[in-house]
Amino acid sequence: MKTTAKTILMIIFAALVLTGCAKKELPEIIPGAERTEAYLSLLEGKSVALAINNSSVICGMPILDTLISMGVNVVKIFSPEHGFRGGNQYDSLDVKTGIPVVDLYRSKSYKPQPEDLEGVDIMIFDMQDVGVRFYTYLSTMHYVMEACAENGKQLIVLDRPNPNDFYVDGPVLKDTAFHSFVGMHPIPIVHGLTFGEFANMINAEGWLKDGVKCNLKVVEVANYEHGKSFKMAVDPSPNLNTMQSIFLYPSLCLFEGTVISQGRGTMFPFQVLGNPELKDKYTFSFTPVSIEGMSKKPPHMDTECFGVDLREYDVNIFRESGRINLSWLIEFYNNYPGKDKFFRPYFDLLAGGDHLKKQIIEGKTEDEIRQSWEPELTQYKEMRKKYLLYKDF
Repeated sequence: MKTTAKTILMIIFAALVLTGCAKKELPEIIPGAERTEAYLSLLEGKSVALAINNSSVICGMPILDTLISMGVNVVKIFSPEHGFRGGNQYDSLDVKTGIPVVDLYRSKSYKPQPEDLEGVDIMIFDMQDVGVRFYTYLSTMHYVMEACAENGKQLIVLDRPNPNDFYVDGPVLKDTAFHSFVGMHPIPIVHGLTFGEFANMINAEGWLKDGVKCNLKVVEVANYEHGKSFKMAVDPSPNLNTMQSIFLYPSLCLFEGTVISQGRGTMFPFQVLGNPELKDKYTFSFTPVSIEGMSKKPPHMDTECFGVDLREYDVNIFRESGRINLSWLIEFYNNYPGKDKFFRPYFDLLAGGDHLKKQIIEGKTEDEIRQSWEPELTQYKEMRKKYLLYKDF
């Protein structure tokens, strides 16, 4: 295909825009979104839809605004959990540009419908992942891929680093009875892949409905390898607002299926654990309150919770051990007075089955629990190798 004058102008303009990155000492790691030379030509003369959120940035600027300034014809936006601009704001039109916004998270199917894709030639998916099975942006990508496959639309995934891609761990979701929006694939809790790698896995393993294949292009991250440390410029979601919370998240999110607060309703969510009934067990306390844009009605709102403070916890332990922390879950279950009320039904969806809950109730040790994850965990690790785009840890 010949390069048109318009394409050349778009690329030149992109280079000028990205010059601002260089002046700010562009990090060695370059996300796919910032590698505009790899995908701008594919957008020329096309009506483009974007599946994006507040983490979708080019050199700190929203990708929507940047692409429009480069002459890209963006006609529709698809938003995930927490909304397009972040902060749990859901609008049918983007206030700044007037472009229609389709709220996928609050729709009944989580998936773009055929009428949503009318007038769309090509789709871009660009969101920051944190590398765990129950993070819903992963499920959103699955449904976007499926909709594009069913409606004959090409999908470009602009890849980004995964902050938790230095290990693989947790029980594998095996029983389809526990499939949900927080667990759609037969993978462990910590999957160790970027979104680009995972999209290739979804396609090749036939996980889309009826085995359809998505016309997929992945724009890779430059100068990246698994396990390489980096710091995100934008929080991926309202309650993952520090790197500490992101590293703790694979271990602490399971508590969302229990009576234990993970700090929602504080400015340090996923960095503390506690419950009002544990006053006799712990001295540290915090009180969840309503915080607009983060947690409007957090568990145990306006009630003092007693537990542990993990804000200074050495998260390098996860990198060194290659394991999520199960000891906190076992400890809080053992310390909670009303054990028959400790677990909620949501726990089994997060854990990928009811085995982990039963094992903790039965008093199994962490080693015994981990042994039950095999051979599926090792089998997944072998399958994962087929889809690596970057040097592994």
